[in-house]
Amino acid sequence: MEILALIAFICIETIMECSPCEGLYFFEFVSCSAFVVTGVLLILFSLNLHMRIPQINWNLTDLVNTGLSTFFFFIASIVLAALNHKTGAEIAAVIFGFLATAAYAVSTFLAVQKWRVSLRQQSTNDYIRARTESRDVDSRPEIQRLDT
Repeated sequence: MEILALIAFICIETIMECSPCEGLYFFEFVSCSAFVVTGVLLILFSLNLHMRIPQINWNLTDLVNTGLSTFFFFIASIVLAALNHKTGAEIAAVIFGFLATAAYAVSTFLAVQKWRVSLRQQSTNDYIRARTESRDVDSRPEIQRLDT
């Protein structure tokens, strides 16, 4: 998906003329932003740098990034498809935009699954921690009174 976003960005950058340029600029912004943000997250995950900042829910961060990228790539691709001038670069950008949308959608689906698993593990860990802490506190003070 990172490569598809880059190719879509390169295709849109080769266009020299446009009359309604808003759709082109929006597509350019979306493809560049998705490429940069996903690239930064890829580097963080690949180098395990995300482990140094445990305060951030990285599964949720990945889910939000892929979900927003899917949504905005879809909208930008539709807008560019509707407003393009049928040049080769614009058609290629639209095709790679929809391919990037599909790749980000698959990644969003996988991120949702990973996020749900992490939520279940967290709730299980909270339950185990609560059960362990309750065993440390004597829950039967009347037995102690009888022993003294």
